[in-house]
Parts: sequence; structure tokens; C-alpha cells
Amino acid sequence: MNTANPVLGSKAAPGRLARQWHTLRYVVGENPLSAISAGLFVGFVLLALFGPWLAPHDPLASHVGEPLSPPSMAHWFGTDALGRDILSRVIIATRLDLGIAVAAVALSFVIGGLMGAFAGYFGGWFDRVSTRVSDTIMAFPLFVLAMGIVAALGNTVANIVLATAIINLPFYLRVARAEVRVRREAGFVEAARLAGNGELRVLFHHLIPNVMPPMMVQISLNMGWAILNAAGLSFIGLGVRPPEAEWGIMVAEGAQYIVSGEWWIALFPGLVLMLAVFCFNLLGDSLRDLIDPRRRT
Repeated sequence: MNTANPVLGSKAAPGRLARQWHTLRYVVGENPLSAISAGLFVGFVLLALFGPWLAPHDPLASHVGEPLSPPSMAHWFGTDALGRDILSRVIIATRLDLGIAVAAVALSFVIGGLMGAFAGYFGGWFDRVSTRVSDTIMAFPLFVLAMGIVAALGNTVANIVLATAIINLPFYLRVARAEVRVRREAGFVEAARLAGNGELRVLFHHLIPNVMPPMMVQISLNMGWAILNAAGLSFIGLGVRPPEAEWGIMVAEGAQYIVSGEWWIALFPGLVLMLAVFCFNLLGDSLRDLIDPRRRT
């Protein structure tokens, strides 16, 4: 009897892999932009991980080329006013911008998701307090609120992460609360209670896993917004401080040279920033189709 279990397990595993592969092919076939977004995502991750080894020059070194040199074979993205290689700075900035976005979104996902799940399941005073906190944050223009937080606490990377996490908190709180409230009286939840599971076990083992698909989509969308928020703060002087390589700083430094014809200083960092936001927005649609069974036909 014991010899049958490994056989059944070995048959089940290829079956699951085949179904997952079939779903992936279906999603890519229905929406070819999913493959493009996945490729861009892998590219940004590789740049973030191996950027210091891929950058052709020191991103902080000045006069590696003639100042304000246009794109050429020696400097593919040209140089800025200090003679720094723009390509190297764009590559190195990937790690910082993605790091800020990942840290901020992870923080808001964990705190907001747990607050929303508890509020939706238990209700009562915690639900009222959580809802008021969410409404208070959403009452302000979110970027203006982030500006105020960073201006009050100081423009360090940690404070940028904190401000970005705070303005993203209501999205996860509201999604988790709504999804848990819809499912807390469902049949599978009642069956889990009748089986002797405690309330916390029902919440963490049965309800929260079922609200993950919309939460994963929200994570992908918030990654793009978090990158834009960090770049926007840097653009107005409240973000990462120069001479650190960051996309928003580079766009701000290049904006003053557009009129005089040095278009490449702002163009290439802005283009990479646009591709990053484009990538995560498309990735959200792909994740929804892959994770949520209701989206499959």
C-alpha cells in the first residue's frame, strides 16, 4: 500500500505542471503583451542585481567623457553636464528605484492586508478605526501627502519608503476588507468552523489565501505607482539627494537642458522610468489571469 503513494504523487506533479503550463500559454496567447511585460520585468530585475558589473563606467565619476556629449559609440546615452556617463547612471539607478518600490509595497501590503482582513472578518471597533484611518489618508492628494511626510521627516531613503507605504496602505486595506467580508459566511468557511478550526486559523488558512489574487494584482499596480512616487519626489527635490543616481533626479537635471538642445540627458532616464511603470501595469493584468481561476475560460 505504501508503494502506491509515490506513484500517485509522481503522476499528480506532472499533471499540475501541465495545467500551469497550459494556463501560461493561454494567457500569453490571449494577451501577447503579457510576454513583453514579463520580459521587461526580468530585464529590470537583472539590471538591479547585476547593475554594478554591467555599467560601463563609474556612475559618480565626472569627466569620463566630454560634458554634454550626445549619444555615441563611446557613450550610448551621452553624457551630462559633469561629463558623467548617462547609461551607467541609468543602470545603477535601477537598483535604488526598484528597492524603494519593493520595500514600500511590501510594507503596505503586509500591514494594510492584515488590517483589512481583521477588519472584514471581525468587524466591530477595529473595522471602524481601520476604515477611518483609510478614509483619512485618502482624503489628501496622495502625492501631496507623501511630500508632506518626507518634508517633515527628512528626505532619506527610509522616509521615502515610509511615505510611499503610507499612501499605498488604503488600497490593500480596502481590497482585503471587501474580499474577506464577501467570503466570511461562505460554505467553505462554515465547514472549516464546523471542523473545529479557531477563528484565527479560519482567517489565515482559509480566507486570506482566497483573497490573494486581487491583492497580487494590486501589488503589481502599486509597484508602478511607487516608482513614480519616488521619482516624482526626487524631481521636486524631496527625494534621493544628488549625486546619487536616481531616475527622477536625472530627469530633473536634464529638464533645464532641453531648451538648449541637450535632449538626451532627460530623455533616456524618462524613457526607462516609463518602461518600468508600463511593465508593472501590464504585469498586473497577467497576474490576474494566471492566479484568479475566475478569469480563465
